[in-house]
Amino acid sequence: MSTEELEKNRSLIADHMQDILSLLGEDAGRDGLIKTPLRVAKAMQYLTKGYWQDPEEILRSALFKENYRQMVIVKDIDLFSLCEHHMLPFFGKAHVAYIPDGYITGLSKIARVVDIYAHRLQVQERLTTQIKECIQKTLNPMGVMVVIEAQHMCMQMRGVEKQHSITTTSDFTGVFREQKTREEFINLIKK
Repeated sequence: MSTEELEKNRSLIADHMQDILSLLGEDAGRDGLIKTPLRVAKAMQYLTKGYWQDPEEILRSALFKENYRQMVIVKDIDLFSLCEHHMLPFFGKAHVAYIPDGYITGLSKIARVVDIYAHRLQVQERLTTQIKECIQKTLNPMGVMVVIEAQHMCMQMRGVEKQHSITTTSDFTGVFREQKTREEFINLIKK
């Protein structure tokens, strides 16, 4: 997205946010709220910047031929996203493993893939699968496994209001279908 488009969209979001504040019963012109619509617009564009980034290109930008065929794990990757149902945050950790089949990628690129998909309106289940599918498609490893543990503000602030609940999702391909391989991954991320 061009800078011009970004600024135009930011202005439109801010205008709508001003209307939303008024509809909520607030005085959008009062001192503490004058700049709020623009701040919200900037925040929303930042929190959804993943729509304009290509995670496969990120992985390909640091693709190296390597004869390593053991598990590669990047664990405890902080993630923050917005639930698409209520547009409230969810946050937690992603743990990603793959077993290379001729190619590896820069370790930071795995974390970047998590960030790109997290910076979209999401559900945790889809986020888990998108990360897995991107790595599988781009690196073509012997297998990929992703586990995400997250807290959802839509469950903590509203609805059932369960402040200490954690949601865990997982998805896997290839050699991770074997219980022994999955167990090795789970044991390694628990350490």
